[in-house]
Amino acid sequence: MSPPIEIVAAVIRDDDGRYLLVRKQGTAVFMQPGGKREPGEDDLAALARELDEELGLAIVAGSARHLGTFRARAANESGREVVAAVYAVAVTGEPMARAEIAELLWFDPRDPPPVPVAPLTRDHILHLS
Repeated sequence: MSPPIEIVAAVIRDDDGRYLLVRKQGTAVFMQPGGKREPGEDDLAALARELDEELGLAIVAGSARHLGTFRARAANESGREVVAAVYAVAVTGEPMARAEIAELLWFDPRDPPPVPVAPLTRDHILHLS
């Protein structure tokens, strides 16, 4: 069995309590923004870099709150699993799809997902709301 894919993921909410979800190019599933750590990065440095690169957002200093570390089936890599360190963060800026992000949407977690969502989102993050 392949080792799990270790990632960091952000739970970003707007003033109405909606979550920001993203879909990467060439995929059909929406998920939390985030990604893999670069060598030497801690969780928050990796998350800050990913949010800047993918969405043009900056994390508000001191706002990050660790929600947990969760395992789930990888959304885009068959037969793989992700281990995600998940953080709630406040951000500045207006999110725009950049880098490998094809689309973004704001989703009310009280409603059924209007799009296919990653197992991590479906099985863990939506239960945090």
